[in-house]
Amino acid sequence: MRLPVLPRRAASKAVRYLAGSTAAAAVALATSAVVAPTPAAAAPVSSQRLDVWINHALLIMKNEGIPGSYEGIRRNLMRESSGDPFAINLWDSNAKAGIPSKGLMQVIDPTFRTYHVDGTSWDIYDPIANIAAACNYAAQRYGSIDNVNGPY
Repeated sequence: MRLPVLPRRAASKAVRYLAGSTAAAAVALATSAVVAPTPAAAAPVSSQRLDVWINHALLIMKNEGIPGSYEGIRRNLMRESSGDPFAINLWDSNAKAGIPSKGLMQVIDPTFRTYHVDGTSWDIYDPIANIAAACNYAAQRYGSIDNVNGPY
């Protein structure tokens, strides 16, 4: 479904409003058109962008002595969030307890704070910080993110 073309200012407000929602939305600022979200829009980022985030996290992890591989991170990331850095789980036991899982690797706030990796953002939705903290947690609990083959 295509909505009417909005002025640039209205389109940027729509971007800010929709960025925090769980529904994926596309706003083409070049044409100032807003495209309504569809259920098929679960993976809003490109494979190239995921590659950059994973490889950047791997560099930081290597410097901090945190084990993990590209394949292990990508496998877990796709299972947990389908590659959506703003994914949030509002239905599981953590969510019911008031601490929903967030971001690419679906980390809860206390785990993110405990396993935060120096040199990364303190924003749980930052893809690199989220990956690094999740991998740090997995390394402490399971030996490596590579050993995680299901929800963790």
